[in-house]
Amino acid sequence: MNTDIENLFKDRVLGHPAGLMVLFFTEMWERFSFYGMRILLILFLTAPIISDNPGWEWPRENALALIGTYASLLYLTPIIGGYVADRITGYRLAVVLGCIIMTLGHAAMALETTVSFYMGLALLVIGTGFFKPNITSIISEMYKGKESKKDGAYTIFYMGVNAGAFFGMMLCGYLAENYGWSYGFGLAGIFMFLGMLQFLLAKNLFGEIGGKPTNISIDKKANKESTKQEEHAQLEKLNPFTAVDYILIVLSSLGGLIYLFNDPIEKISGSQIIPFSIFGLSGSNGIVLIALILFLVLIVSRIARYIPVVRDRIIAVAIFGLFTVFFFAAFEQALGSMTLFARDYTNRQLIGTAATVFKIVDTLLTTVPLIIISWVLYLLAKKTYTKIGWSNLVLAVAFVGIWALVILRLTDKLSQEGNQIDASWFGILNSFFIITLAPFFSRWWESKYNPTAAMKYGIGLILLGLGFAVLAYGSSGIEPGARTASVSMIFLIITYLLHTMGELCLSPLGLSYLSKLVPARMIGFMFGIWYLAIAIGQKAAGTAGGMIDKISEEYSLGIFFLVFALVPISVGLLSVFLNPVLKKLMHGVR
Repeated sequence: MNTDIENLFKDRVLGHPAGLMVLFFTEMWERFSFYGMRILLILFLTAPIISDNPGWEWPRENALALIGTYASLLYLTPIIGGYVADRITGYRLAVVLGCIIMTLGHAAMALETTVSFYMGLALLVIGTGFFKPNITSIISEMYKGKESKKDGAYTIFYMGVNAGAFFGMMLCGYLAENYGWSYGFGLAGIFMFLGMLQFLLAKNLFGEIGGKPTNISIDKKANKESTKQEEHAQLEKLNPFTAVDYILIVLSSLGGLIYLFNDPIEKISGSQIIPFSIFGLSGSNGIVLIALILFLVLIVSRIARYIPVVRDRIIAVAIFGLFTVFFFAAFEQALGSMTLFARDYTNRQLIGTAATVFKIVDTLLTTVPLIIISWVLYLLAKKTYTKIGWSNLVLAVAFVGIWALVILRLTDKLSQEGNQIDASWFGILNSFFIITLAPFFSRWWESKYNPTAAMKYGIGLILLGLGFAVLAYGSSGIEPGARTASVSMIFLIITYLLHTMGELCLSPLGLSYLSKLVPARMIGFMFGIWYLAIAIGQKAAGTAGGMIDKISEEYSLGIFFLVFALVPISVGLLSVFLNPVLKKLMHGVR
């Protein structure tokens, strides 16, 4: 394995092995397809049936219930996909399987029939489970023994994530809103397939890295875990999972899954998985309440078995996990209510000087990143054309397609006298602000002014709330029950800026602190719990966002967004207030 790592580092691009750039582009195309499709969901489901670009005209509550369940499942299946790769397929094969399954999912959605739509969502959830955890595992394996280079590698990889999201939302959104939904869904699938193909054709570059696990490698991993356990012997007592623990895990998981599936089924079709009441609540709500109680019993009982230092640190992780739920419940309104606000309540028509300025900015915003990424492709091909020529050729074809679509979009926009901004365009602002602001936040974290974990969470949540406060102020003049309005887009732009700053404060921290605070024997379990916290936040986002019509009709749209301002700010202030307590619970871990 060390030989394979050394061989990878012989051919370098931007100071890193060429294999990292293959992973960069694989992730870029996967995120292109993922975010390109995701931004279309709420628009397609709620678009009028009778229109130039007919959708399904679902009530917003129904659409957001389905989207919340879909987004939540995307953070649960990677727990299974990572386990399967570790034990059976290996990381590389899992990535390929994930890409193929997701390609089929996009193709199914492009058909726009009821059966194919739900089948497409299911395939995307399963495919993401194989892809998401395992491509990052390949990077981790590539940099064994070269940990000093790992931070830089993940930074480059993270840029691929945001580049894919940026172009996916821009181009899939453009085709879907201007030519038809099938074009947007189909485009996502095409680039997902090309991403898989270029990765598969580059397999010779990786040697055995990420390959199918053998009994020897599994034994080595077991020995390594055993060593870690011995190192932690001073801090923890043995805490194996008991039969009761496993029963609690199974029952609470089943209860949560029943609720996830029942919520959209109940709203869309009026039927329920559990047709009887529990504790005076509807079947699914009663089941999820029982599941929550069982889950809390599981966590508390396991925490109680550790010595005080370990117990305190896990309590700190649990508190951060709770803050994470609140963060994502508000932040992921970008997937639902904020996209609806962009389409129905924002003045997206520019004329005169404003239109000219936007066309210039939009052109630079589109072409400059694409030029930079094309240059990276040239550097990769220059280094590896003799080893993975076919992979480079597939990448070149993909980039020709991207350039063609970008030119088509720009030509279309520049030929218009004014400029009608697509509702999906605002989704790219998050990726753009991440790419531009991430270096500044990285320097902040490396300086002597680096805040504590609780302060970072507090700042992130407060910035998130302030973003919604801007949106609440911008929509304060909209009459209760209004279905359309013409609010200046500046409010939405500032909101995305503040939300991105909040994300940079909070989102990258969770897994890092988890790995530092949790004992070795519990790390896998707690990683699963952390993804569960994000999944709960995703579902809560859909449920809360689905109340947009009820609240805006009874009160106003401004009040709807004001709720999303006050809750994160309050939780953020609580995090700041708890800073001394959390520092004590962390016992010196920073």
